[in-house]
Amino acid sequence: MSTLSQSLSRVLTSRRGAWLSLAFGVLALVALFGLFGQAEMTATAQSAPPDSESARVAVVAEDFPDADNRTVIVVASSANDGQLSQGESEGVAALGDDLSAVEGAEVLGPFPSGDGIAQVIQLTAPVDGDDSAADRALVENVRDVVADHDIDGVQVQVTGGPAFGADVASAFDGADFTLLLVTIAIVAVLLIFTYRSPVLWLIPLAVVGFADQAASKATAALGSAMGLQFDTGIVSVLVFGAGTNYALLMISRYREQLFVDEDHRNALAVAWRATVPAILASNVTVVLSLLTLVLAVIPGTRGLGVACAVGLVIALAAVLLVLPPVLAVCGRGVFWPFVPRPGDTTARQGRVWRRVATRVVRRPWLPLAGGLALLGVMSAGLLGASVGLSQVEKFRVPSESAVGLEVLGAHFDAGQAQPFVIVAAAAQSQAVQDAAASVDGVVRVTESATSTGGSLVRLSVVGEPAPGTAESRELVTELRSAVHAVPDADAIVGGQGAMDVDARDGNLRDFLLVAPLILLGTLLVLIVLLRAVVAPLILLAVNTLSAVAAIGAGAWLGRTLFGWNALDLQVPLLAFLFLVALGVDYTIFLVHRARSEALTSGTRAGMVTALATTGGVITSAGIVLAGVFAALGLLPLVTLGQIGLIVGVGVLVDTLVVRTLVVPALFSLVGDRMWWPGRLPAFRSRGGTGESDHVEEAVSPVAR
Repeated sequence: MSTLSQSLSRVLTSRRGAWLSLAFGVLALVALFGLFGQAEMTATAQSAPPDSESARVAVVAEDFPDADNRTVIVVASSANDGQLSQGESEGVAALGDDLSAVEGAEVLGPFPSGDGIAQVIQLTAPVDGDDSAADRALVENVRDVVADHDIDGVQVQVTGGPAFGADVASAFDGADFTLLLVTIAIVAVLLIFTYRSPVLWLIPLAVVGFADQAASKATAALGSAMGLQFDTGIVSVLVFGAGTNYALLMISRYREQLFVDEDHRNALAVAWRATVPAILASNVTVVLSLLTLVLAVIPGTRGLGVACAVGLVIALAAVLLVLPPVLAVCGRGVFWPFVPRPGDTTARQGRVWRRVATRVVRRPWLPLAGGLALLGVMSAGLLGASVGLSQVEKFRVPSESAVGLEVLGAHFDAGQAQPFVIVAAAAQSQAVQDAAASVDGVVRVTESATSTGGSLVRLSVVGEPAPGTAESRELVTELRSAVHAVPDADAIVGGQGAMDVDARDGNLRDFLLVAPLILLGTLLVLIVLLRAVVAPLILLAVNTLSAVAAIGAGAWLGRTLFGWNALDLQVPLLAFLFLVALGVDYTIFLVHRARSEALTSGTRAGMVTALATTGGVITSAGIVLAGVFAALGLLPLVTLGQIGLIVGVGVLVDTLVVRTLVVPALFSLVGDRMWWPGRLPAFRSRGGTGESDHVEEAVSPVAR
């Protein structure tokens, strides 16, 4: 392996090899764009497991003659919360007549509310297939009619399932491009601040940017071919964040080597060989963690795991195989105006981090207790936290469909906006209706359609509870128990409310299955990298506590600052994955260097030197990663904002507290036993020199 590493590093950095490698990298990028340039993702959003009862109802619904029909709800209410006047009611009725002009539309209503403040019009019209664009076109058509029919003193909203889908789609119009621009700006500013060079920041940003575009095309093609569902914004943020982290580690080691090596190509080759194990281990950890998501039953979670894994492999290839040739061609001048040269006094770097590390190693109990206390306080944010957002709560900014649903719930039976759907054997239709109607909380049950062959019947059930509430979920359970008990009916319950119940169960199942696998995969990578058992176990325990603390702090901040009363169903698993897998990156960067230094100076002194030399780059990498994840808050869905907030807070705490205080303190307390069952033969063979002497030597700020 070492021979291969040396050969490859020479090829990537030599005068001729760098140009050839760069040309090959450009050709590979062009080939990716050529192969996948026309690929586009199909917009789908199935929140429940495919084998769940609600999903089965959706599949069976295709056997009904009105399967292509969509129902849109138009809610008209008094602008001053008073009862609608006769003239205003006549205006709403005229609006219903105008809506009849929508192609293929069947209009029912208007139906007045009991308090006389609002009226509802129900419009059902066929769309072309299951394409979400067709649903969006229908909603836009209805909204155009509403906009042309202004009624003084009356506010009108278009809501219902298709309207929610249309609002989500329109909210994302241009959002991914905005996210990309903001992400690039954040990375650029932080790189300029890190390197203090007007030139150097362009190189890693360009390499990672091209990798992001290649990953975007490749994942779109993969998603289209495999029918995957995933959020492209998360993939882009992850590629930018992780790719920039890898580049920061390599360039930092390259800069360090330039202070002792006259030949910049040799310095780059040494840096490449020194950082490849840590970068590979970091990437493998995250990729393995992401691939555990293929076991998830929620389609969006499963698709995101595959897409992000592919994106990170592309980012890894770009940083390891394209970045070094670019740096080799540019030479040490890219660090201008602070060009590192052998013997330069600026080699006295890492003094602040060395002082911090020395104090932590000498008196480890105080920083360890303080760091663990902070994590404990942050974890307390989980007290009172709940999981599960209603459709209204999922929008970061108000939408017409969400407002319409709130108005509907305020003046009509709250469950009318999202009726449950029962599909059963036609011969047992009346028995199923009676069973459903007998359930407490059911307002009415009506037969809405018969399947093409006549063997199945579809029932619509309106409940009292508002959609998304605990009462609504309980009603689903009771309704299913009642209709399942009808002999020979084979009744199944679906609809949006039932889908929420199935999605909740599926996400809980995914968390309980995938989270332990993430921890196991991370532990195995650490064991292989460090060739020890004790250190990986301790580091994984700290990393897990840090992840739980970040989720707790994020949940509390979300409730306090943004009014997010609950975490979305997917947030706990995805946040845990990103926090553990990405947090262990910094563990790997630090501890891999500590082990290398420990071979010659002992564990405690090795940790001092490791933190002195990597503290700056780890902090920069953490701030970059936190910044790009925070950019997810620009997107319109609360789910993405919650992930961005939790991961951003977690990465900062992990970087500034866990990696700076807790981990060095633990290494000081445990000492050489960290590497058990491995040993440090080089250090032990140094005769009578004690490790405390090496800690004193490590205080010297001269870079190793």
